[in-house]
Amino acid sequence: MINKQRLRRLLAPKSIAVFGSRGADFAIRESLAMGFTGPIWSVHPKRDQLMGIKCLKSTADLPQAPDAAYVAVNAESAIETVAQLNNMGAGGALLYASGFSELGDELQALGIERQQRLIEAAGEMPIIGPNCYGVINALDKAVLWPDQHGCQPVDEGVGIITQSGNIGLNMTMQKIGLPIAYMFTMGNQAQVDIATVIDSMLDDPRVTAIGLHIEGIADLAAFDTAARRALSRKIPIVAIKTGRTAAAAKIALSHTSSLTGADSLFDALFARLGIARVNTVPEFLETLKLLSLLGALTHKNIASMSCSGGEAGMMADLIDGRDIVYGAITSAQKQATLATFSNGEQVDNPLDYQTYIWNKRQQMAATFGAHMAANFSATLLVLDWPNNATADPEEWDTALLALADAAQAGNHKAIVLASMSECMPPHAIDACIKKGMAPMIGMEQCLTALNHAYTIGQAFAAPIPEALQIRNINVPCNDDMPPLSEAQSKQALKQHGLSIPKGQTVSSLEQVLKAVTDLGYPVTLKAVGANLAHKTELGAVKLNLKNQTQVEQAATVLFALSDTLLAEQMMQDVLAELIIGINTDPLFGQYLVLGAGGILVEILQDAQSLLLPTNKNEVMQALTNLKCAPLLAGYRGQAPADMDAIVDAVMAVLNYSQQHPVYELDINPLLALKQGAVAVDALIQLGQKKS
Repeated sequence: MINKQRLRRLLAPKSIAVFGSRGADFAIRESLAMGFTGPIWSVHPKRDQLMGIKCLKSTADLPQAPDAAYVAVNAESAIETVAQLNNMGAGGALLYASGFSELGDELQALGIERQQRLIEAAGEMPIIGPNCYGVINALDKAVLWPDQHGCQPVDEGVGIITQSGNIGLNMTMQKIGLPIAYMFTMGNQAQVDIATVIDSMLDDPRVTAIGLHIEGIADLAAFDTAARRALSRKIPIVAIKTGRTAAAAKIALSHTSSLTGADSLFDALFARLGIARVNTVPEFLETLKLLSLLGALTHKNIASMSCSGGEAGMMADLIDGRDIVYGAITSAQKQATLATFSNGEQVDNPLDYQTYIWNKRQQMAATFGAHMAANFSATLLVLDWPNNATADPEEWDTALLALADAAQAGNHKAIVLASMSECMPPHAIDACIKKGMAPMIGMEQCLTALNHAYTIGQAFAAPIPEALQIRNINVPCNDDMPPLSEAQSKQALKQHGLSIPKGQTVSSLEQVLKAVTDLGYPVTLKAVGANLAHKTELGAVKLNLKNQTQVEQAATVLFALSDTLLAEQMMQDVLAELIIGINTDPLFGQYLVLGAGGILVEILQDAQSLLLPTNKNEVMQALTNLKCAPLLAGYRGQAPADMDAIVDAVMAVLNYSQQHPVYELDINPLLALKQGAVAVDALIQLGQKKS
């Protein structure tokens, strides 16, 4: 168990000790350059000094236990040093040292054994790494870092956690106005993991947002706990999760297996926790900057202003397909804005204010203020400064100041947006931040960041989700426990409230004809058996049989596939076909899949994944997010589907899966009707531990 008080000392140290030479020299130099004023001790058995600091020969020579130790020595020496630091009560250590579990091939066993000894040596003292590039704390000016960097001292800002030292280094070099408070690289995460760092950052009121660049999550339950705490404290999290294109989806018994992969579950996790998932470093940095400087958006209505019709048209196009919209303005609000003009300009959103008021600060502020009075959640001013050796920025600076005047007067969230980084000079970035505005770069990146800010705002306003339920089912032994047949699966689910067609299992033509007489035409005949998972592809389903001749012909074909048939009523007046699935993932455990069903399930790839536990409201929301949702709502004059019945069917499936070791479950299709929802095919694979 890590000692949290010692971790706080490590992350915000008042004293630093460095061990080694290469890498340790940068930690001294960069900490001093940042302005660290506490004592820094250098420990090296052979050197007299390092970066002008006299070297101590051993850990025992330290005058006191350091808050933070930067360990840049070989692997075996690192283990010994960590043990000594732990025994003397140091706050913690960051290990630049390598040679642990990251080793591969024939050295892998040695690396794993070393890492275990390292963890034992650390005890309750927190260690970051090993094989870790470093940590920069720009708040307390401590730079445990083996290289140059671009961070500057800040009073508050974002904490960035990355599993890549080089990407972290590159991010520190940004010049876009993002205040970086912490830059964390994680290395092997032998002891301190991402969740631990998030939780620690949430204890620091100076952290305004958290950014994650991750490849995976080792402790999902701990991550879930930390992220839900961030939600409760309204600290936004932005994440780049690599691995979108990995071929992680398995294709096994059910259709739902081919609809999802591990990456889609991370999408579901981030959506559940209100984490904005981004795809590129520029999107990551711009989104963090917006959230850090302006916070989340309370509603979706934004505004855009520019002095060019071309820019206004481009901004209008780029918002398409997003959740945010350009807010409507009333006739009275249009008149108020129009009153600030003198040449009959048109008032709309996006607003083209043209150039008649250009370089007139007071008049521009009046126009901007009148337009912003429509109560937008954020307003953008598109403004690109000239960029050449003889450029005079005064007129563009005037527009920036006019926006600041209007924003401050009306307490509005304001953004100055340059379409290119070359057109946002450093002095403009500084002026925006000083005036409480966000300097944003790139039209598309800015709108994407605003969309994330709105989504996060919605998550902040919603109830905190329940703790993630990670229910793992052991991989099934198909030889020992074959899937339940369709008839068995449907009867099992019926006991938990799922509606199924009236039907009978039969094993002879005589029984088929008797069953059909009882059911009435039209009917469906199916060959059923544990080896018939995908019956449509096998020709094992005969639909809409309307007379005895058709039934006899169908039965003859189907009995060649199976000794047992299922005769059922043919459902009429179907509005849509859906799929309900339960799958099991090694990391996430059981999860729910909802999607468009029928024979086109894999082609359409229209599915939503939900992690557990979930509830009726979340299921309803997932259904409305499907591409086939218009069919459920009543498309082109059709009656709407019974949504409550569909949700009840999903909850019946979840109820069954919670009471049985379901490794995989597939209902395809669930027929959506005007009244009711009926499962006409089902397959269940129960889990069993392999011997």
